[in-house]
Amino acid sequence: MQRREYLQGAMGIGVASVATGCLGLTETNENVVLDEPDRKTESSDLPYPAWNEKIPDVTLPKPLTTQETVTLRNVDKPRLVEFFYSHCQTVCPVLTSTMRNIQTHSLNNGYGDQIEFFPITFDPERDDAKRLSTYADEMNINTDAKNWQFLRPKSKDRAKSVITDKFGFKFSRTHPENMDMYMFAHMPLILLVNADDYVERAYTSKSPDAEKIISNLKTIRNA
Repeated sequence: MQRREYLQGAMGIGVASVATGCLGLTETNENVVLDEPDRKTESSDLPYPAWNEKIPDVTLPKPLTTQETVTLRNVDKPRLVEFFYSHCQTVCPVLTSTMRNIQTHSLNNGYGDQIEFFPITFDPERDDAKRLSTYADEMNINTDAKNWQFLRPKSKDRAKSVITDKFGFKFSRTHPENMDMYMFAHMPLILLVNADDYVERAYTSKSPDAEKIISNLKTIRNA
């Protein structure tokens, strides 16, 4: 399913609540726990899935395990989904550090089995199992904990079809094809998804607030 087709379905779900909001009334939405964020743009106008929209139904390999995959809609607990590549020298290390800090908080405070972390690379050519294992060590990520799983499309074409076409996350290579040390231009994005596969928050800050995300997670977990 293309992102445009997905949005049409999501817009149908949200028509009643949007119309009610225009009247200045409040209506409980059964898909999400958190209230609609204060923003100028509706979810349906964004390229990526946002508040009260369901994540796309995609399956991706877990490169640090043997012949295992994850279907993101089959995860029955809240999860954080990040888009990254390990050679990034700007925003990705900050986003991944935020995810790591939240993972550490979950393990130290007894709710590690109630949440999942799914960083998805859009650079599968370089981010193979060996590289991601090294990256985890560099970033002090606890991959022995079962709640952290790197996901890797099998090819750059698959990365585009899943990450751009399905999730609406755009990235573009900034150096010629014949250069080994290339980079990507991309936006920062972490999705907070509830146990029913609906996006509760789309964090687009270059420096996300881990404490705020932890607070949002607590609200969702306790609902």
